[in-house]
Amino acid sequence: MTVIVTGGAGFIGSALVRRLNARGQRVVTIDKLTYAGNPDNLAGLPQPELHRFEQVDICDRGAIRRIYAETKPQAVYHLAAESHVDRSIDSPAPFIETNVTGSLVLLEAALDHWRGLDATAQRQFRHLQVSTDEVYGELGETGLFGEDSPYRPNSPYAASKAAADHLARAFGRTYGLPVLVTNCGNNYGPHQFPEKLVPLTILNALEGKDLPVYGKGLQVRDWIHVDDHAAALQLAVEKGRPGETYLVGARGEQRNIDLVHRLCAILDALRPRNDGVGYATQIRFVTDRPGHDARYAIEPAKCERELGWRPVYDVDAGMRATVQWYLDNGDWCRRATETYGRQRIGLG
Repeated sequence: MTVIVTGGAGFIGSALVRRLNARGQRVVTIDKLTYAGNPDNLAGLPQPELHRFEQVDICDRGAIRRIYAETKPQAVYHLAAESHVDRSIDSPAPFIETNVTGSLVLLEAALDHWRGLDATAQRQFRHLQVSTDEVYGELGETGLFGEDSPYRPNSPYAASKAAADHLARAFGRTYGLPVLVTNCGNNYGPHQFPEKLVPLTILNALEGKDLPVYGKGLQVRDWIHVDDHAAALQLAVEKGRPGETYLVGARGEQRNIDLVHRLCAILDALRPRNDGVGYATQIRFVTDRPGHDARYAIEPAKCERELGWRPVYDVDAGMRATVQWYLDNGDWCRRATETYGRQRIGLG
């Protein structure tokens, strides 16, 4: 089986590539290698002869059509995206270009490819649109997002992902393309670019820098280990029903401030400060993000029931393993931050 993974040099994409490669699938990685795309994330694949890398912008119609023609994929995992809310506040245009126009280019190429297949191959083909729970907007203190929750995006990033989801569903309904959509919560784990909360907290703590927490840190997110997410994506393609949406969550709700304290406690145990003071003393509350959603939480029952998926990691084990990975991979961290000073952005 040959599959395409867009954004395969990124955080979630590379976790998926490693998983598929280890299971003997031929994987074609498409990645533009922007600031968050890192070839180091694809080093040491267990079966490198089954992997092909294409440094291509998903908005490049000619290049995307060439790749389809040369590789003839049976499935496409579409993960390539601009994904940091703060960056979307400062500069929305790249999010529309990549997340909306790029998704359209991929859908058009997939449709042309699918139309040229025989009936059996058409039934087997899948195009997976990988999305986020942020498209559903903000929850109150109770309740969970489900597959039928209305779309109410509140950031330029979330709006761009919502548009891509709607395009994918439209191609399924209008043209019959076998499309699926998955929406997931906040991922954490190895190889995450350090603009996101977990790696930023770990690396800043180790360097004696402030640990910024937006507002009072009361925002709640539903956390999932990236390897659990990758497993769900594979199952969605293999077992999911075309036209369906699957919400992927590990029931890992945490307030941001509690998560930062958890990371500090793990670091206190694994690599205590030389002065004996806890890392939590480095926490600093900073100006909140404009339009910051208060709470996200996912009901993953459909994913568990129809795909047979269950997370392997709970938050305690997953966060500890994640901290240990960053402690053990200082060279990766240094290279990943060479052009990124971890400065505050997204204040509008």
